[in-house]
Parts: sequence; C-alpha cells; structure tokens
Amino acid sequence: MSKIAVVVGSLRAESFNRKLADALIRLPAAQGHDFTFADIGSLPLYDQDDDGDQADSVKALKTLIAGSDGVMFVTPEYNRSMPGVLKNAIDHASRPYGQSAWAGKPAGVIGVSVGAIGTALAQQHLRNVLAYLDMPTLGAPEAFLQWKDGLLNEDGTVGAQSADFLGGWMAGFLSYVAIHS
Repeated sequence: MSKIAVVVGSLRAESFNRKLADALIRLPAAQGHDFTFADIGSLPLYDQDDDGDQADSVKALKTLIAGSDGVMFVTPEYNRSMPGVLKNAIDHASRPYGQSAWAGKPAGVIGVSVGAIGTALAQQHLRNVLAYLDMPTLGAPEAFLQWKDGLLNEDGTVGAQSADFLGGWMAGFLSYVAIHS
C-alpha cells in the first residue's frame, strides 16, 4: 500500500480537477492505497522572510509530502500555465533552500479543462518545476483531459468511456511510485 499526497491546483468549490481527483482515487487500480488531499488553500503567500518560522499550514503540507510515497498533482490550466496557488504550495514545501519536502518523491501529473487541449501547457510548466525539485515524474501515459459529458458519472465515478484510459493512468502512476519509492 502506498501513501499518496494529492495536490489539486484549484480552490474552486466545484473544481473539475477536485472532482477528477476524487474519481481517480475511487478507481479499482487505486484500491488498497492511502490518498490524502493537501490543503493548499490555507497557505500564506510565499515570502522568503518566513523561512525561519514557517506557518503551521506550511509545516502541515511539508509533513504530508515527507510522509508520502508519491504525489499526484491534479491541476487546471490558467493563462497557459499552472495556477498561482499551486506554484505557491510548491514554493513553500521546497523551502528553506536545502530542506525541500519534494526531493525524490515520485510524481504523477494529470488535469482537466474545458478547452480542447486540456491542461497540456500547465502540465509542461509543472513538469519543468518538478524536474528542478528532483521529483521523478511519470512521463507516459500523458493525460490531457477535456471536461465534457461522460468523463465522470453523476455519482462522481469515472465514466465508462474514460474508465480504461484513466484506470490505466492510475495503474501506471502507482506502479511508478512503487518503482521509485
């Protein structure tokens, strides 16, 4: 059983990406693993002056990441990049310099958007940051999802048309975590 930190890059109450993350952890491939959602909405804006006395919310994020076997990032795309709230969380948990909670943690990146290209550019920017943070990141299968009817069922589970692909992505991610943990 792997412990997986789930970082959703959206704070919106009806976030498509939060719904996707909830559906992913209900897939058969995810059974037997422990998924914990990170609270990135309570983090203050990153300020290097606070590195010596980090907020409790920052300490909680770093503890979650440090205690996890892997990290699943589920993010929307804002203005052709990752959301600021996600970058803020990444910056907090990587500081102070030399004390990054992210280092060595295997990662999976997925996301959904209403646009036809899904979250391709946000994922590419995120992958660049994760490479710098020394996080081995699942390269394939890539998952650039468009939010549309049938992706998820009304009960929040993965839809029949998406089940094989998303089940394969989740199985691939969890295997990647097992290899790198």
